[in-house]
Amino acid sequence: MMVDLSRIRSIEDVDTENKRVILRADLNVPLKDGEVTDTTRIDRLLPTLELLQRNGAKIVLISHFGRPKGERIAEYSLKPVADTLRAALPEAKIEFVQDCVGKVAHDAIEAMEPGDIVLLENLRYHPGEEANDEAFADELAKFGDLYVNDAFSAAHRAHASTAAIAERLPAYAGLLMLEEIRALEKALEDPQRPVMAVVGGSKVSTKIAVLDNLAQKADIIVVGGGMANTFLFAHGVDVGKSLCEEDATGLVKRIEGHANQSDCEIVLPTDAVTAKALEAGVETEQHSISSIPADSMILDVGPETVADLKRRLADVKTLLWNGPLGAFEIAPFEEGTFEVAREAARLTKEGKLVSVGGGGDTVAALKAAGAADDFTYVSTAGGAFLEWLEGKQLPGIAALAAETDETAET
Repeated sequence: MMVDLSRIRSIEDVDTENKRVILRADLNVPLKDGEVTDTTRIDRLLPTLELLQRNGAKIVLISHFGRPKGERIAEYSLKPVADTLRAALPEAKIEFVQDCVGKVAHDAIEAMEPGDIVLLENLRYHPGEEANDEAFADELAKFGDLYVNDAFSAAHRAHASTAAIAERLPAYAGLLMLEEIRALEKALEDPQRPVMAVVGGSKVSTKIAVLDNLAQKADIIVVGGGMANTFLFAHGVDVGKSLCEEDATGLVKRIEGHANQSDCEIVLPTDAVTAKALEAGVETEQHSISSIPADSMILDVGPETVADLKRRLADVKTLLWNGPLGAFEIAPFEEGTFEVAREAARLTKEGKLVSVGGGGDTVAALKAAGAADDFTYVSTAGGAFLEWLEGKQLPGIAALAAETDETAET
């Protein structure tokens, strides 16, 4: 990661009594008809909020929401999130403010008492946020005595609220941020071996960096989803009408070359569940990879592949999972992903496996399989999780690890 993670300080280790704490959260939650439909990100923020409340902090809560592109658009207001927060913390005084800078925000913050929470309006209503604008960061920093980042899922963005502000105030990691970093470090930087990585998705071209980095970190890479079809095609397999990047053969050979140099085994499906259309309840067939019908599509891994992956799981100590093995959103093409996920969950629960999953489709698949709760850690981050797997430096993490004059004084 090119960042000394030991330099990141925890909010647990600082006195926040009567101090104004700017808490960067990720409250970019799904809404329908003005109601939050999935509270996972809010739920995961609660331990940090409760810690700060117990320790007498005045909590200035900031977040982005959607992509209003610097415009004040009503549908991207954080106001509905304030109602969900109040339900989650019924004893807390929570005020929503209709801007994140200026007099209205200043007045609300000045009136705060220890334990109070002020939720400021969407940071992205201001173009300075995504521009990592120095002046906008100055305006935000005026509201706090110290800064806490608890939004790992936004850590891959060099924005004013994740990067520039950390140069202006003593900066700390929140409990969720630390949990994410420790889980990923344990799985990728200092893992128990052997390490298996499951990498799925539709296109090889979108995960070249992930596969290249994992080829140097993992002992086994299981390629699933549409990407597996491209790998198979590169090996001369007729994949019928399956999703396939026929022009990505060179990328496949490059990735396989890197894996070979690192003694990393790449595992591809040996059989598949096929159909003539990607539709719920469609008639399916099972075929060996070497005999895919010309008029059919590969839409899930077959039972032979599932059995092989379950056998392999019994021999590994660490599992990284990003991307499904098939078109799990549509029955009956979820079974391969679900069965392997449940086996990983079982082994984890028995203490035999460290399992870390992340990415939007992965989280949805693990939840649908009933496996998420038994994984060692499931990251709600999308882009940040992927960039970590790519080995990239995340600006929000680097900002917490950087030394500033303010940090040195505390």
